Amino acid sequence: MVEKREFLSVTSIVAMGIGTALYAAFNVFFNIFQLPGTQLVALRPSVAIPMFFGFVFGPIVGFVAGFLGNIISDAISWGGFWWNWDVGNGLLGLIPGLAIFLIKKEATSKSKGLILCSILSIIASIIGMGFAAYTDYIFGYGISTIEEATYALFLPAAITDAVNGAIITPILVAAYSAAVKGRARRA
Repeated sequence: MVEKREFLSVTSIVAMGIGTALYAAFNVFFNIFQLPGTQLVALRPSVAIPMFFGFVFGPIVGFVAGFLGNIISDAISWGGFWWNWDVGNGLLGLIPGLAIFLIKKEATSKSKGLILCSILSIIASIIGMGFAAYTDYIFGYGISTIEEATYALFLPAAITDAVNGAIITPILVAAYSAAVKGRARRA
């Protein structure tokens, strides 16, 4: 049985703020690395930030870090924001946060937890970027065909985010866990 965790604590609110700030700052930097043949899709290893915050602190923290971080970085990088891409980036953090219902907190930094972290990061990339790309098509935001949504938006964004998330997020989780354990030993 997975223990009950508190969704909105002081720690969670602080984590939302830190995650949002880090995601926005790193996105502004990585937004300059546009993938050729796409429409404003960038190579962003920073997607691991909301995934990490979701996996460690829960789905609400992950969603807020991805959603608000993307709004801020798009406003700085492009002078506006696109609600569906912000929701898609929120899903990048929310879905790994569902681990809270699947695994005990103590197991999140062990091999089983890190594998789950990678799998949830891949699923989050597919669902989050799928939502963003296909709502562009559905609402006619510069995309006129489903093939264009698939090949110019969904595939480049989902594949790069899945690779970055599946590799970087477990590394961040393991490093965070080691840091927390080291701090606990010194106390």
